[in-house]
Amino acid sequence: MMIVICNSTPLIALSRIGKLNLLREYFSEVHIPCEVYDEVVTRGEGLSGAKEVKSMDWIKVVAITNEIAVDSLCTTLDKGESEAIVLAREKNALLILDDGDGRRIARSLGIKITGTIGLLLLAAEDGKLDLKRSIDDLMSAGFRLSKKEYEKIVSGVRGG
Repeated sequence: MMIVICNSTPLIALSRIGKLNLLREYFSEVHIPCEVYDEVVTRGEGLSGAKEVKSMDWIKVVAITNEIAVDSLCTTLDKGESEAIVLAREKNALLILDDGDGRRIARSLGIKITGTIGLLLLAAEDGKLDLKRSIDDLMSAGFRLSKKEYEKIVSGVRGG
């Protein structure tokens, strides 16, 4: 089992479809930077994910140490994504992040990444969920995915 760093969007998306527990099933601890906690729980109070993230003892809020790196990333990304990338680099951890710009930057820094869909694919391969239904649920809950990407993902996995 490994530690993973998670950004806001995957926490919220997985909460919306009742699959936040997948993080616990695959990772021993989920670390989130202070800004992500603030986005999801404090500013997101009453919204999807707020109550879940606040109550899960396996989700740990961790302060980043390199504020300068965060500030430099904030010129391109929001603060939550910036802190998540910096924390993943500091912990040499897998990063769960959905934003395209954030993913490109994380990759350029040598950070291993996956996203909400990657986690659902893993769970589908393990027979823990129906991939098409879960992705349909995600999209119904406001998750953005192009028709082309959707078709590629759903046709690439049988059963599940």
